[in-house]
Amino acid sequence: MEFSITEKDATTQARVGVLQLPHGKVNTPVFMPVGTQASVKSLDSRELMELDVPILLGNTYHLYLRPGTAVFDKFGGIHQFMQWPRPVLTDSGGFQIFSLAALNKVSEEGVMFRSAVDGSRHFFTPEKAMDIQRSIGADIIMCLDECTEYPASYDRASRSMALTERWARRCKVHWEKMDTCERQSLFAIVQGGVHESLRKESAQALTALSFPGYAIGGVSVGETKEEMMAAVAWTTSELPVEKPRYLMGVGAPEDLLHAIELGVDMFDCVMPTRNARHGALFTLDGRINIKNARFAGDPNPIEEGCGCPACRVYSRAYIHHLFRAGEILALRLNTLHNLFFMIQLTSRVRDAIRKGSFSTFKRTFLQRYLYNKAL
Repeated sequence: MEFSITEKDATTQARVGVLQLPHGKVNTPVFMPVGTQASVKSLDSRELMELDVPILLGNTYHLYLRPGTAVFDKFGGIHQFMQWPRPVLTDSGGFQIFSLAALNKVSEEGVMFRSAVDGSRHFFTPEKAMDIQRSIGADIIMCLDECTEYPASYDRASRSMALTERWARRCKVHWEKMDTCERQSLFAIVQGGVHESLRKESAQALTALSFPGYAIGGVSVGETKEEMMAAVAWTTSELPVEKPRYLMGVGAPEDLLHAIELGVDMFDCVMPTRNARHGALFTLDGRINIKNARFAGDPNPIEEGCGCPACRVYSRAYIHHLFRAGEILALRLNTLHNLFFMIQLTSRVRDAIRKGSFSTFKRTFLQRYLYNKAL
């Protein structure tokens, strides 16, 4: 992996960069759609490429359970398996340790968990997390971490952060021995809850280990938006400027803009696709709920001027009808629209930074997106 910063905003920490990865180039800031099961729900790889999605995220925990590493070994990795020629990032499974806590037991050595699929018992160590991601074959892989819950006391967050650091050391040692080390870049994950000193301590300790990139984990787990952005600010202030920064699990348009202002380069979240499947659609004038009766006869597209496959062809009235009728096509069209919106948003952000107008762009976008009284 090579990462270069090509433009910097004069008044904020926002920057434009280029990630050169084995399966292609990724311009940053970038939003990565989540393909939990080697699939972005309701869409195929061809459609994602037509949306100009540059990189996907896969989920180590779920891909380990099914189809399993033997299948990935047979196919030579996730790219051939799902016919996706562009870059892939895999998370470590740490968030599933957090979100499925009732099924897991964390120890110094690793995590014992019961499968959410069939109840079978499995044990993840930092080394095993590396081996699984080696089989999956992602361009960027993540250290196993413990995602700290919210709220967490200082002592609890401190213990969790320290465990994450020890696991990161073990991941790095094992990764450096793997035959895929040169083509799979390993990112460490900063933890520390909503405690400033712990966030900074975690970032400093992981930076000292010299990873190719760094992620900010343990956010968007119940804390307020203000607490989340404070944690991001504390962390980015301690991370090396020349390496990519990835904010995990954050995908609301307004949150992306705030984090980009703080120097974050990469994002992922299920929210745009999950919201789409529930009828919530992004527009420049804010979110709309296509289920609402007022759209039953609306001849306009979801958003005027949008170039997504849904808006180019179909009306709000038609998509409203599909959703009310329980047609799968509604979920597909909604997902295409929301992902296109996110890809276009990051493209516009990059253009604004290049032109030296990021702050103006951010202010104008948020005034319209968050405060448009018509919606």
